[in-house]
Amino acid sequence: MSLDRFAIIESTLREGEQFANAFFSSDQKVEIARLLDAFGVEYIELTSPAASPQSRADLERIAGLGLKTKILTHVRCHMDDAKLAIDTGADGIDVVFGTSSYLREFSHGKDIPYIIDSARQVIEFIKSQGLEVRFSSEDSFRSDLVDLLTIYRAVDKIGVNRVGIADTVGVANPRQVYDLVKTLRGIVHCDIEFHGHNDTGCAVANAFCALEAGATHVDTSVLGIGERNGITSLGGLVARMYAHDPAAVRAKYNLPLLREIDNYVASLVDVDVPFNNYITGFTAFTHKAGIHAKAILNNPSTYEILDPADFGLSRYIHVAHRLTGWNAIKERAEQLQLNLSDDVVKHVTAQIKSLADQKRITLDDVDFLLREYHSALVDTAVIEEMERVGA
Repeated sequence: MSLDRFAIIESTLREGEQFANAFFSSDQKVEIARLLDAFGVEYIELTSPAASPQSRADLERIAGLGLKTKILTHVRCHMDDAKLAIDTGADGIDVVFGTSSYLREFSHGKDIPYIIDSARQVIEFIKSQGLEVRFSSEDSFRSDLVDLLTIYRAVDKIGVNRVGIADTVGVANPRQVYDLVKTLRGIVHCDIEFHGHNDTGCAVANAFCALEAGATHVDTSVLGIGERNGITSLGGLVARMYAHDPAAVRAKYNLPLLREIDNYVASLVDVDVPFNNYITGFTAFTHKAGIHAKAILNNPSTYEILDPADFGLSRYIHVAHRLTGWNAIKERAEQLQLNLSDDVVKHVTAQIKSLADQKRITLDDVDFLLREYHSALVDTAVIEEMERVGA
């Protein structure tokens, strides 16, 4: 099943460059590539060398680093682009051609026989150079199904390594993705790649459904950055696949590195990592409601599908609020090495709730109350002991 043998094509250095705030220097691209390689992604995709002289130089530099991951570049289905890409030292070339009626009418104006003939020339040339080659339609989900399958069947016979399905405008839903990939799986023998944009919030779900239906490769970017609202995020796909099979994902990727990758790319594109970001958002493993906190303290799996320890992170029990429970406050007292009875902890909890009803409180406020009660108990115990000895 594809769910057990999927591969990530990490496109921060291609799709991610199309993000509104993105400008990566050559050295920054190298650092991103090294981090992604250390994380364990199977492929890194870079901008076409035809885009600019610097894009070509950066591709050549990264292709020459000797990374374990394979280096790809993404080009138009045009012989000039293919020849330029081959000379960079990339391991594979991702070829794309718009197939929807929108793109055929308002972009390139080519018909299906022309697309197939162009694909044949470019694919056969790339194959003759010993490189991997993928052919992808663009705007697949607004393309005519018969046209799509005709093209995919033709390029599969030519011998591509992968065919790609692209939800270029983020219009597809999970059911549509599953149905199209399942249909395609029945007519091609090569691998299938899915590229999904997140305009309607379905990118991660769509990617998972593509894998369920028989896709083998998913395009991602760090934090999901890309054109408009971006694409399937690296962390989002990892979280979804971890929920499916934690052991397999732990074995496949260097999970604790994800936080460094997210933070580094966020700093380069001048955004904060979202509070609710998959895995690395600051609230990702924060528990607040009293009933949740009690259960988490007893067994973390009650309210966590992801184990933060696998990602080099830790959970946080938020106690400074009106919803807190005495079990969480007791845990905090123990962290502070304050020996308080359950009855005392319950009394302190009532005080915390009362204070939190009046204003926003902080962990310092909670700690102050706990220490105050503990000091009072210690003082009382000392006085009682002195009285006993004096007597």
